[in-house]
Amino acid sequence: MLTIPKDQIFYAFNKENSISQRVKSGMTLAIETCDCFQDQITSEDTELKALDWDQINPATGAIYVEEAKPGDILKVKIEKIELADQGVMMVEPGLGVMGHRIEESEVKMISIEENHAVFNEKLKIPLNPMIGVIGVAPEEGAVSNGTPGPHGGNMDTKLIAEGSTLYLPVFQEGALFGLGDLHAAMGDGEISVSGIEIAGKVTVTLEVVKGSSIPYPFVENNEGIAVLVSKETVDEAAKSAVEIMVDTLLPQTDLSLNEITMLFSAAGQSQISQIVDPLMTARFLVPHYVLDAIGRPSFHK
Repeated sequence: MLTIPKDQIFYAFNKENSISQRVKSGMTLAIETCDCFQDQITSEDTELKALDWDQINPATGAIYVEEAKPGDILKVKIEKIELADQGVMMVEPGLGVMGHRIEESEVKMISIEENHAVFNEKLKIPLNPMIGVIGVAPEEGAVSNGTPGPHGGNMDTKLIAEGSTLYLPVFQEGALFGLGDLHAAMGDGEISVSGIEIAGKVTVTLEVVKGSSIPYPFVENNEGIAVLVSKETVDEAAKSAVEIMVDTLLPQTDLSLNEITMLFSAAGQSQISQIVDPLMTARFLVPHYVLDAIGRPSFHK
C-alpha cells in the first residue's frame, strides 16, 4: 500500500500547494500525520511560548486525485485510524471557551492504554479516534489549516472517524486533498481548543463522484448522514446546515417543504462540532431510517 510520510505537509489548503503524490480514483492509501503541534511538545515541561506557532495544524499532502475536476465530489472512506501511544492536551490564557479565566498555561501528556486515554489515576477516557483537519483546496486563495469552510479544513467533527465516509466538494483540478490533526478523544465543542492531540496514521480510500455537487461537506456513519457547515457563529452554522439538508433531500422525495420541515423537526438532529476555531462548525444529521423511507442524497446513489 502506498504511504504518504508525515514530512510531506502543508499549513494552508491552497491550489498552489506542492503535490506530494498523484493517485487514481478508487485508490486506498495510508497517510501518516504529526499531531497538531507538529510533535513539538515532548513533555509537560514544554513551554508553549517556545513553540513555533507557524507550525500548527500541519496536514499531510497535498494529494492529487487524477480524475477530480471542479464541481465533482471527493468521497473519502476512512478505513482505519492508528494512533501513537501518547497524546497531549493544553490550556492557554485567552484560548477557548474558558480562556478568559485561565491564568497560566498548562500541558498535559496523556498515555494511550487498552483503548483508553489515561487522564489521571482515577479516570480513563474511552477513545474515539477522529480527524480534526481534512479537506481539499478551496475555490479561491489559501485557507489556513486552522480554519474550516466549504472545502473542509479544521472542522473538528467527531463523526469523521474510522468507518465513516466524508464527501467533500471539489473546487480545483485534482482536489489537492490532505488531512491531519488527529484526536484520540474529543468532545463536541472542543471547548479548550485541544482534544487529545496525537500523531498517527490514517488509511483512506479516495473516490471521485461525478454528476453531483454539494456546497459543504457531508459525512456518513452508522447513525445517518450529516452536513457540516462553518460560519462566524454557531447559530448561523446550525441554521444553514438545516437549510442545506432540506435543499439537498427535498428534490429526492415526494414530500412538500412543509412535510420535510416537520419530519426534520421530529427526527433530525442539530449538533455542534466545534465552537473555538476562527469559524464555528455545526452539523445537521438525518438518521438512516428516515433516508431509507424518503430517499437519499443524489451523491449517495
